[in-house]
Amino acid sequence: MVELALPQTKPELDQILDALPNRAAVFLISPRAGKPELGRTNVLRKRLRRALAGLDGIIDRVEYQFTGSRLSAQFLLLDLARTHIGAGYRKEIRLRLPPYVKLILSNEFPRTQVTTRIGRAKAVYFGPFRNRTTAARFESEFLDLFQLRRCQEDLAPRPDHPGCIYGEMSRCLRPCQQAVGIEEYRAEAARVAEFLTSNGKSLATPAAHARERLSTEMDFEGAALMHQRVQRIHEVMGLEDEMARAIDALNAITVTRGNGPDSVELGWLRSGSWQGFSQLEFAPADGASVSLDARVRELALSAPSIATHGIERMEHLAVLARWLYSSWCDGEMLLVDDWSKIPYRRVVNAVSRIAHGQPPHRPSIHS
Repeated sequence: MVELALPQTKPELDQILDALPNRAAVFLISPRAGKPELGRTNVLRKRLRRALAGLDGIIDRVEYQFTGSRLSAQFLLLDLARTHIGAGYRKEIRLRLPPYVKLILSNEFPRTQVTTRIGRAKAVYFGPFRNRTTAARFESEFLDLFQLRRCQEDLAPRPDHPGCIYGEMSRCLRPCQQAVGIEEYRAEAARVAEFLTSNGKSLATPAAHARERLSTEMDFEGAALMHQRVQRIHEVMGLEDEMARAIDALNAITVTRGNGPDSVELGWLRSGSWQGFSQLEFAPADGASVSLDARVRELALSAPSIATHGIERMEHLAVLARWLYSSWCDGEMLLVDDWSKIPYRRVVNAVSRIAHGQPPHRPSIHS
């Protein structure tokens, strides 16, 4: 952050503000008493002039930092809010934790729920989603592919348990009525976990292979039924929001404008943990000529992979989800299933689009 020198007189302040460019920036105004004012603006000079009007003598410090993208600005706002705002800082910057579909594996009889919290107990978290409505719809639809329980109670199985409508419809294994044992039920929960962590491939791939085999064997009726199952699986996975993945397998590269005039920022998300940005300069300081593809590869291979936990992880994912799902998203995100198989051509194409000021592909998400 750059600290603005505060003069003694208003003409001197006007002269200092006149020298500031009207660029996108994050600013922090710290009064001698009271809560600081933290904000983001596209016109720094104009915004500071308005914010400082009539505050002569009560301002202790004014700081600012230019930003190249809304994404980098949101991360900077989060860091500054944590440091200077105190309790309620997320409300101050309007950052809401996004929802996830959680498979609770620590429960003796695993079940799912929609939650905004990422805990340390054994579980699979699938998300982040745009809102609770889309998360709840995905939860309901994907559970139709399995026989996992949908009740939220802590079960005490007994033969005379009243059960529920899903058990009557054969859409639940009915562990509450001891229709199956713990091991058999947990095997079904393991299938659900594999479905989420593989992004549906654990069901879609075998079903597609079975369809081809039945077609080859001239069992067209069986092939048609299997084709319907494949379609149903794809329909369910089509309900997930763009960024939704099992978060421990959530890898992504963001491409946004850099802070300088000839630069692009690449952001790294690895195993659901945000690793920060790398600057890609188009005019290297040493004047060396290196292909864009080679430079992107070098940055990607050197990107750190440091696990984050708790509230820090939740807030980082919240910033990314808010940016990607917003109407003001000013860059591109490419999801990567395997970090050793990054689609470099797509990354380079995205870098070229952003560098030349072309509209970003939204969403630009590839596996």
